[in-house]
Amino acid sequence: MRKLSLLLLLALLPSASFAWWNGDWNFRKEITLDLTPAGGDIAATATDVPVLIRLSLANFQYFADAKPDGSDLRAVAGDDKTPLKMHIERFDAANQMAFLWVKVPRLPGGTNTEKIYLYYGNKNAPAGGDAPGTYDANQALAMHFAEDSGNPKDVTAYGNSASASTATLAAASLIGGGASFNGSGTITVPATASLRLIPAKGLTLSAWVRVEADQADAYVLALEEGGKSLVLGINGLIPYARLTGGTAAEVRATAPITGATWHHLAVSAAGGKLSLAIDGVEAGAAPAATLPEIAGALTIGGSALGGHALIGGIDEVQASGVGRPAEWLRAQARSQGTESTLVAYGADAQKEGEDVSYFAETMKNITVDGWVVIGILSLMFLLSTWVIISKALQLSRIEKANKAFLKEFESNRGDLGALDQPDLTGVDAEDEIRAMPILTDPEARENPHKGSTLYRLYHQGVQEINARVAARSVGARAASRKLSGPAVQSVKAAMDSTLVRMTQALQSRMVLLTIAISGGPFLGLLGTVVGVMITFAAITASGDVNVNAIAPGIAAALAATVAGLAVAIPALFAYNWLNSRIKEINLQQRVFVDEFVTRMAERYS
Repeated sequence: MRKLSLLLLLALLPSASFAWWNGDWNFRKEITLDLTPAGGDIAATATDVPVLIRLSLANFQYFADAKPDGSDLRAVAGDDKTPLKMHIERFDAANQMAFLWVKVPRLPGGTNTEKIYLYYGNKNAPAGGDAPGTYDANQALAMHFAEDSGNPKDVTAYGNSASASTATLAAASLIGGGASFNGSGTITVPATASLRLIPAKGLTLSAWVRVEADQADAYVLALEEGGKSLVLGINGLIPYARLTGGTAAEVRATAPITGATWHHLAVSAAGGKLSLAIDGVEAGAAPAATLPEIAGALTIGGSALGGHALIGGIDEVQASGVGRPAEWLRAQARSQGTESTLVAYGADAQKEGEDVSYFAETMKNITVDGWVVIGILSLMFLLSTWVIISKALQLSRIEKANKAFLKEFESNRGDLGALDQPDLTGVDAEDEIRAMPILTDPEARENPHKGSTLYRLYHQGVQEINARVAARSVGARAASRKLSGPAVQSVKAAMDSTLVRMTQALQSRMVLLTIAISGGPFLGLLGTVVGVMITFAAITASGDVNVNAIAPGIAAALAATVAGLAVAIPALFAYNWLNSRIKEINLQQRVFVDEFVTRMAERYS
């Protein structure tokens, strides 16, 4: 179903303006980085930003087209030429969920938008993830908490993984996995040369935090060495940043954060000041003229210097050996949150010239009962098409012949029987219409009006008059002969009976169209319902409950309904069109009978 809908969408939309990055990849998704105030609100340029790409059923319905582990995913810059460093935190095709980190070299601030493309659909592609390359040289720590067990690991090139952890790893968090703290658990990252506060460069610590209730001066992140520390904490529901050693400084938010909600908290010590940012927006700053050098351990969720342990959840802990600009932190917060205002997901495209048949993919999953229904509908379609074509040609020929005969009849008002030809004697009118050739009548040269239903009525009327006046014609030699009133009515009755038989002949085979109109959709619905039943029965038997298991069967089942509508819709339009033309011919015939009887009464009364 997905491929069918994608093929129809591509047929309606113009071709992409960029060249295809690599012909080995069959699909790509357009992603827009919205830097405007309504989006990420990035006012100044930020560089080397690791942007989170969230894929879910809401914005990416095509997990089945990528490799099961997503290793064929590639991020390409907006020029559709430059590959970008990226890695996958989690790719869960069964549950339609994925988290990808892409290093965007430059986010030009202002009212601009930037594009990147996510390529997928190459079953032979090697793994292309590069977690260390996703971060710049200043990134000293990045913890995703994606592990099922053990100590959390750092994915940067520095490898600042935790040495001890008493926190609980949660499989479901803000971004994939996370860490849960109950008031006593902590995570410890040992002191290293890369993870430290150097006064000339500064240090930035950040994390996503969720707390349910007021905290008793809980530490979220704390880099500590002796009596020196850089702390990011929460007191009550008020986030704060604190620096001790050197020039002591403390910054507290002016308003509490919302409980039971994820918030991005960041502290930066650099450039002679200590600043606190909440959800990408600076919440306060304090001067710190002298920064101490701190090379101690980093504690997550607690402190060895008297702080209380956190009660809540933490996700995506990051540390940078520089003071990150405000725009860099804002881009982090606006791309990683649940709203993700920085990242907008566009349409998917398919490689031009790719010989992938979406109908063929759907047909492969149709069951035997579905093929039976589609086979019956195919016969109905062929039969109704034959009726439409043959009836349209037949009516066109009759209309043309009637027009020619009526013109000649109107020009011969003196002799009522002048146009009569003897070649139809003994031929049944209904048989004549049914046997009327679809194309040119080979006998038309002998009788130019043989294809006209009006001529058939005319011929019947003249023959009835001749029989009653006992003459072979109704010319001048019979001018003295008269017809009684009952004789005139008898002639009219004979013409009316011929008219009825010709009307029945004109309506012949039209019932096949009504059967196609009413029966086609119901047969298609029957095939769909049976197909859905079989699909769910197969899922129940296998126990594989996911979209990839359901979608092919449902798509194939719906093919029967499509076939039913394909039979009924053309038949409906054609039936109304042909029926209107038949009514016009019948009306013309009735008018002609009345006109002929009137002339007959005037001539022979």
